[in-house]
Order: sequence, then C-alpha cells, then structure tokens
Amino acid sequence: MALYDRNYTNVDVASIANVRESALVNFVKTTYKFFAASLFIATIGALVGLMNFTAVMEYRMVIFIAEFAALFGLMFSRSKPGLNVAMLFIFTFLTGLAITPLLGLVIAKNGASAVAACFGMTTIIFGAMSIFGIKTKRDLASMGKMLFISLIVVMICSIVNIFVMNMGFQAIIAGAVAILFSVYVAYDTQNIIRGLYTSPVDAAISLYLDFYNIFVSLLQLLGIFGGNRD
Repeated sequence: MALYDRNYTNVDVASIANVRESALVNFVKTTYKFFAASLFIATIGALVGLMNFTAVMEYRMVIFIAEFAALFGLMFSRSKPGLNVAMLFIFTFLTGLAITPLLGLVIAKNGASAVAACFGMTTIIFGAMSIFGIKTKRDLASMGKMLFISLIVVMICSIVNIFVMNMGFQAIIAGAVAILFSVYVAYDTQNIIRGLYTSPVDAAISLYLDFYNIFVSLLQLLGIFGGNRD
C-alpha cells in the first residue's frame, strides 16, 4: 500500500516552494542593497560636482555624453557579473555629476534645504508607490506598453523644448515626468517581487532611474517656480 502514499509529493512541492521563496527574498534584498549603494554613489558624484562646479559647467556636455555611454555600457554588460556592478556605479556616479548644474541653480535660488526637501519628498513618493505596487491586487504588467509610449512622448517633448526653451512647457514636462516615474515605481516594484528581472543589478537600475527622474523633476519644478532668497 505504500505505493499509493503520495505524501512525499506534497513535501517536495512545499520544499521547492520554500526554496523559490527564499531565493526571491534574497534577490529582493540584493536588489535594494544595490539600489541604496547607487544612491550613495550618486550623492558622492553630486558632492564632487558641487566642489568642482566650474569644471563641471565647462565639461557638462562631455559628462552628459559619458553618462549615456555608461548607460549603454550597463545595458550590454547586464549578463556579465562583476562588470555590470562596476558599470552600475560608474553610471550612477556620472548621474550625480550631471545633476550638478541643476543643484547649483536650486541652491542659489532656494538654499540647500530645498534640495533636502526635494530628496525627502522623492523618498516619500517612492516609498508610497512601492507599497502600492506590493499591496495592489491589480496586475500592473498590462501598463507596460502605455508607460513606454508615455516615456517616448515625454522624451520627444523634452527634445523639442531644447530648441523652444519655454519655461512653462518645461514645467509641464517636469510634472509629467514626476507622475510617469511615480507610476513606474509601482510597476517595477511589482515586477521585482514577481521575479521578472534576470539579475538584481537590472532591478536596481530600474528603481534608481525611477527615483532619479522623480528627484530631478521636483528639482526642475522648484528651480522654475522657486524664488530668490532674501
């Protein structure tokens, strides 16, 4: 009769489920460690930029090109352990340098406390949308195509505004970017906890870009609408 005893199957299934859950938990922990490290490296890049503000302003186009080159390098190195981590930190450091002119503008108009307030607000938005992505029962994967199309539209508008240089239009773009990447936080968070990313580095860069773009958008809005300090 032992032949008909199938309890061992249930034990195996439970064990496999536990292993998978443990692997996912470790994946998420590693992802957020890389994400936190990315924010730290970007902060160092911003501090270096502020301490060498004149040089950054002089070579800001070179930094901009290097930033995009590092992003493409990160994309092509995603399947190469070690190199992808190095490219992640190089990219995030360069994003910190690249944001220096905007930080200088906001600090000059509103003081350093305004930058801290923007960072705090970004953290709150990021946290709230992350919780939403975890708790919601809605499958956000269906939003992927719509989010991507919205991103392309925003990018085109940003390119157009480089030539138009309209502050009102820029404010609209910045607001749209803040909303778009807030939604992306929930979308990416849900994808992470569902195990849809191939590596923690890929997942971390997605979260970092969400956080970074929200932060930059809020800084831009503050730079546009903020007044000079007395």
